[in-house]
Amino acid sequence: MRLLKDETFAALPAERPSEALSLLEAEAKAFGRKIAVLDDDPTGVQTVHGVSVYTSFEVSALLEAFGEPSRLFFLLTNSRGLPAVESQALHEQIAQNLLLASAQAGKDFVLISRSDSTLRGHYPLETETLRKTIEAAGKKRFSGEILLPYFKEGGRFTLNDVHYVLEGQDLVPAGETEFAGDKTFGYASSDLKAWVEEKTAGSFLAKDCVSISLGELRALDVEGIANKLIQTEGFQKVVVNACADGDVWVFCAALMRAFAAGKEFLLRTAAAVPKALGLIGEKPLLTRDEMRLPGENNGGLLIVGSHVQKTTAQLDALRLSALPLHFFELDAALALSGGLTKRAEEICESCAALLAEGKSAAVYTSRQLVAPEGLSAEGKLKLSLEIADALTFIVARLPVRPGFLIAKGGITSSEIGVKALKVKKARVLGQILPGVPVWQTGEGSRFPGLSLVVFPGNVGDESALLRAVETLMGA
Repeated sequence: MRLLKDETFAALPAERPSEALSLLEAEAKAFGRKIAVLDDDPTGVQTVHGVSVYTSFEVSALLEAFGEPSRLFFLLTNSRGLPAVESQALHEQIAQNLLLASAQAGKDFVLISRSDSTLRGHYPLETETLRKTIEAAGKKRFSGEILLPYFKEGGRFTLNDVHYVLEGQDLVPAGETEFAGDKTFGYASSDLKAWVEEKTAGSFLAKDCVSISLGELRALDVEGIANKLIQTEGFQKVVVNACADGDVWVFCAALMRAFAAGKEFLLRTAAAVPKALGLIGEKPLLTRDEMRLPGENNGGLLIVGSHVQKTTAQLDALRLSALPLHFFELDAALALSGGLTKRAEEICESCAALLAEGKSAAVYTSRQLVAPEGLSAEGKLKLSLEIADALTFIVARLPVRPGFLIAKGGITSSEIGVKALKVKKARVLGQILPGVPVWQTGEGSRFPGLSLVVFPGNVGDESALLRAVETLMGA
């Protein structure tokens, strides 16, 4: 059932954010573990700043990450864009390497599987793989798994165990949104306990899930919540309600207390939890000068791959604007006829000429997904990756450094960052818009120091993409 946000939130117990933050900070003083965040697409850094993102999972890279002063680091797995069997193999490798790096660094860690706030992704495959691999090494035994998909910046809230997506002023149950109809990761349930039972095919039942209510969180009942966590066993699922950042702070304080009591948990969350556990403070939205190098006169490039309705609406608003952008369409139907590469070459040549003249360009895939009838979910994912490869080709072959680069869509952002720009490590500068992070590419990448705007497909209102481009163009 849809709910009116303002009316619903007004009836909730009062927030106590300053007290909640104090509780979190008190517990964090004695919490010495490193926080490793496995990000299934590049958008998980959408709430943080001043932290590193690694795209290499070698033990040497992980040792570097463990040695950084920051409480947390991100590992970009891009696993949402991988077939299930490849995601499983990747998570086995990462878990094994994390254990080796942790032992060599002499530092324990907490593992967060950061995933989509609208519940899409390889679940429960990824956390089950991490659990089994780590437990097989005899180092840890997990008593519970934390499920906390709250993400304020994207309008994702959990209330009475039901996960909602904000549309206008309405809180829409997640199972009734376009995200639930995802061709690869679709689902029916909005109640997270029922969602667990659905996604695990009954291996974990709704009735066996532990629920952390807003009432407990708003009452600042850290001790009571910690005791609930301490009593979990058998990888029991813990559903956490949250409608404000303070709710996450209180829960994370209780979670740290449960860790201190000797319990172990894996976390499957959206972007709010890494920020809370890492004690990342607020930072104003980035300015144009913070994202563009001094004396940079080349035009910028926008790559749009996401096909969700929100992205299409944002692209339409951009095309109707008066901004001096040159638009190029990459017809997805060419994936079926073998003409994608030729079209990508033509677009690359045109964009290079424009950028060198100080003009900006936008490249977008046609808005209709091309999928022959009867194609399997894995087949549809493979087709999407072929289209993403064509977009990547355009950036990888660019002979001209863009003044800025915006990648719209999770898979698109990852492919461009890792394959086209060859980023091994990036620094998160902050956000250009709420929930829209900006990477600064590191040494060894194709264009070091370039600002790469990692724009999630499902974030922002209809004018969000336009506002981001305006900021970078100085319009």
